[in-house]
Formats: sequence, structure tokens, C-alpha cells
Amino acid sequence: MIEVTLSSFGGKGDGAFDNTSVFKTALDKLKSSGGGKLVVEEGVWRVGAIDLFSDTELHIQKGAVLSFIEDAMIYEPVYTRWEGVDCYAMHSLIRAEGQTNVSITGEGIIEGNGSYWWNLRNEKRAKGQKEPKEEYEKRLASLNPGFEAQPGGGGGRENQFLRPCLVEFSRCSDVTIEDVTFRNSPFWTIHPLYSSWVRLRNVTIENPADAPNTDGIDIDSCTNVVIEGCTVSVGDDGICLKSGSGESGIKAAKPTENVLVKNCTVKNAHGGIVIGSETAAGIRHVLAENSFFPQTDRGIRIKSRRGRGGEIFDIQLRNLEMSDNLCPIAINMFYKCGITDVNSPLFSLDAQPITEETPYIHDVTIDGVKAVRCKASAGFIAGLKERAIDNLVIRNCAFSTDENSEKSPMESDMFYGLPEVKAKSFRVINAPNATFENVTITGPKEVFIYE
Repeated sequence: MIEVTLSSFGGKGDGAFDNTSVFKTALDKLKSSGGGKLVVEEGVWRVGAIDLFSDTELHIQKGAVLSFIEDAMIYEPVYTRWEGVDCYAMHSLIRAEGQTNVSITGEGIIEGNGSYWWNLRNEKRAKGQKEPKEEYEKRLASLNPGFEAQPGGGGGRENQFLRPCLVEFSRCSDVTIEDVTFRNSPFWTIHPLYSSWVRLRNVTIENPADAPNTDGIDIDSCTNVVIEGCTVSVGDDGICLKSGSGESGIKAAKPTENVLVKNCTVKNAHGGIVIGSETAAGIRHVLAENSFFPQTDRGIRIKSRRGRGGEIFDIQLRNLEMSDNLCPIAINMFYKCGITDVNSPLFSLDAQPITEETPYIHDVTIDGVKAVRCKASAGFIAGLKERAIDNLVIRNCAFSTDENSEKSPMESDMFYGLPEVKAKSFRVINAPNATFENVTITGPKEVFIYE
């Protein structure tokens, strides 16, 4: 294994020079040599899309910044998964496909310059754009026939502005990301997909709280994953587990399983530890423990709906602390994002036929959670009439609500179809055998609302 520096291939860390071809030359050298380490030295290194290879370490030194060029045309289409659907989307800023023993390390910064992408997305939404118009959208539309009928989560599938992730490892094994800071991602930040033996340690992720669809870590149809000591502050979900959406995810049949999350901090996110809403192939054998979720909208968040599919089970969530959330625990089978029809049968309170696209949540244990100053409610659980949430145990927990907060209990999570309530109680719908052991709730006059 050899070690090379970017500057030795003519790279310039002056914040202006385009180092894209320099990166390719350096990485090709490592590939032809059987692998090695590429060191990015102190400076600001402007670059386009990067592809990593087996037995390669990308090392970002302290004081070094990888700064990605803001141009949607240079991130060419690759076959991936975007919001739960296998399709073509823009090449992630850093990507590895089908590689083994790949790592990103160092105390430097990987800068996605996301404001370029967020502004484009917001402008398209403000104009009501519902179809591809720009060349980078049209080329994706041509590769994704029938995209109009594909499900989405609100990111913009209808116009095919399928923004790149900051880092994506697809169909890889033995992946390590350690110590690096990731900032201002165009879309999801770190996206392991169809991968195994993934380790994320002491990673920092920083996206503005109002940056759209900028999840921190999305583990997507992966096995044997450890996320440890990470700090995440983002504009969407913090640490999220997924396995595809609806028909596409069911066909892929790759669950997410054997995941450990520990000693992490997530703040300013829509959820701290999140499962879903792309749940089609199932999510199982998960342990999240000893973590802190201050000022997230929800601390624990499990979300799906009819049409998304999947079996979610053997979920252990323990020793988690939260403060100033909207809702500390939200288990929601009426998740609304990506759907505009409020009256859709997806959100009916009546039992619907059970199909392979009916999700099922069971065998979830939440133990030792402490949450203070919850603004919307003490908790929110909503199962389906035809497939109730089964074998849910919540024990040794303490929740307190902020009764002076103007936040409504209806903001506990994002849903359609449920009747309004006004008390900040712990709300339970279609979870008939949920058990609460040694649980204290202070604040609301009515502690539980069962429906």
C-alpha cells in the first residue's frame, strides 16, 4: 500500500483551482498499485464528483477542506436509490460502488456547498414546478420512465431534481468513516446503500436546521452497522434506518439489520434515532443506546404508512436523554410526507385489506428514556386498524411536558387522518397490548389518551 498527496499530482488547495482531474489521476494511481492512502493537505480543494476504490483511504488532514463545485450538470446520472426507489439520480459528491475496504478519515472538512442546491429546490417549489425543465432534470427523466408514479418523501421526484448525497457507499463492504466533519450537504449526507460491515465513528455532520431533506446518516438496506460517538445537527432526520419504499423496496428485498447506535448526539433534527419512512424490506435487530437528542422535533421516531410495506421488529432503544423536543417518542403509521390527498385511503381510520405493502411494527422495547420540556406531547403512537402495533413495551421512563408551549399535540409527528386532540398527553391509537412499566408523565392533566 502506498501513500500519496494531492499536491504531488499538481493539485492546488487555493479555493479556486478545479482539482477534479487531479483526484482522478491520484486515485487511479492507487487503484493500479493495489490500493493505498490519498492525503488531502491543509487548504481548500475545489473538486467535482469523486469515485473511491477498494483498499483505498481518503484522508482529510486537519485544516483541509474538500469543497464541491456547485453545478448540477457535472454530477452525472448513476443508478442508485433515491427516497426509497431504485432509479437514476445525480452522482453523489463522493461515491463508491461495489468496493471493499474503503475509508474516509481525518480531522478535516468535507464541504457540500449545499445552499446552491437548497436554493434551486426552493425556487422550483415556489414556482410550482411539477415536471422536468432543466437539462439535468430531463436527462434523469429519460432514464427513469414512469417516474411520475413513483413514491417520494417530498424531495422533488416529480421534477426529477434528484439532488446528490454528500457521500454514498453502494453495494460495498468493510466501510469506515472516522473523525471527519461533513457540512452543508445538497441532500442526504452519509448514505450507505446495500452495504455491509459499515462503521461510522466520531463523525460530525452540520447542516442548517432549515436546509431541506438534509438527513444526517441514512442506513439503507445495510447489514452489520456501527454508529458510535457521532454528532449530528441537520435539517431533517438525524440517524435514520431505511429499506426501500413500496413496490421497489419489496422487489429489492434487502432489509436493514444488525445495527448498533451508541454514544451519539443529535440536535435540531426532525428525529434523533429514526426508522423509516422507507420500510419496505424490513428493519430488524436494532439497538440504540446511551445517546442525547436535545431540541430534535422527535427523539425516537418510527414512521411508515400503507403502501410503504415492511416488517419492523426487535428494536431496542434504551438509556436515551432528550430535552425541548416536540415529542419524545413518535411511532406513526399515518406518515403524510409525499402525499397531497388528505382523504386518501392510506390515512383511513377504518381497517383496510392487508397486502405486502401493509407495514407491521412489533416487538419494540423502549427502556430508560428521560425527556423534559416536551412542547407538543408526552408521546404519540398510532398503529393501523388492520395491523395494530404489537408487543410494544415502554418502561423505566420519565416524560415532562411544557404546558406553556403554544405547540399543538397535532404537531407530535407528520400525519393525516387522525382526529384532533388538545391535551399534551401520551396518545395511543391501535396499540392494544402496549405496556407501560414504571413510566411517569408530568404536565398534562390527562396522562394517557387511548383510542
